[in-house]
Amino acid sequence: MADKALIIVPTYNERENIPTLIAQVLEKDPRIEMLIVDDNSPDKTGDLVEEIGRREPRVHLLRRPGKMGLGTAYRDGFRWALARPEYEYIFEMDADFSHDPRHLPEFLAVADEADFVLGSRYLNGRVTVVNWPMKRLMLSYFANIYARIVTGLKLWDGTGGFKCFHRRVLAAIDLDKVRSNGYAFQIEMSFRAFHKGFRGKEIPIVFTDRTVGDSKMSGHIVREAVFMVWRLRWWHLTGQL
Repeated sequence: MADKALIIVPTYNERENIPTLIAQVLEKDPRIEMLIVDDNSPDKTGDLVEEIGRREPRVHLLRRPGKMGLGTAYRDGFRWALARPEYEYIFEMDADFSHDPRHLPEFLAVADEADFVLGSRYLNGRVTVVNWPMKRLMLSYFANIYARIVTGLKLWDGTGGFKCFHRRVLAAIDLDKVRSNGYAFQIEMSFRAFHKGFRGKEIPIVFTDRTVGDSKMSGHIVREAVFMVWRLRWWHLTGQL
């Protein structure tokens, strides 16, 4: 089947979520396959995915030796996808159901209009976030305003992690030069794509906070994002991208 879609899902202790997520994702479109990038989860998420993959050939597993960060998980997943020419649409997606699989057909429909598609929680200033504490919501909302001002990105939700890239976008970006590893990774990937001349389009999504498992947010991740936007601006001005 040509023009397959690969959904890349990094996991660390997501055993409770992953079987249901896989089932819901695969039912959305027969072109969709999944790559679970597992960082040696102590709860044996990787073993469960391997078992599912023996029954379902559309499920693939990439094991890593330990917890190495979100950005490196996606970069490894991108390289895996780019080595297989059948994948035209390459997604980023969380394992905790904050990214609702029901939006996947919308991404694929809009992908014909743009080089990459971003699921936005704040499109046109409208907040579509469920179950977040007000403090975290305000931090996220104003972090995106801050990122827009510093980088010049014309995005309402530059930190969002529900994305679909055409393979040509990822092939044009030197993944070895991508430095971010937390949520700043999302800003950096969009920044590099835009400065390669690719067109991005945002679509509205409903983002629901996880109900199972623990959030991966940390102070280090926030600090990385604060400083990375200035580095991106400097690298662009000095031709280092």
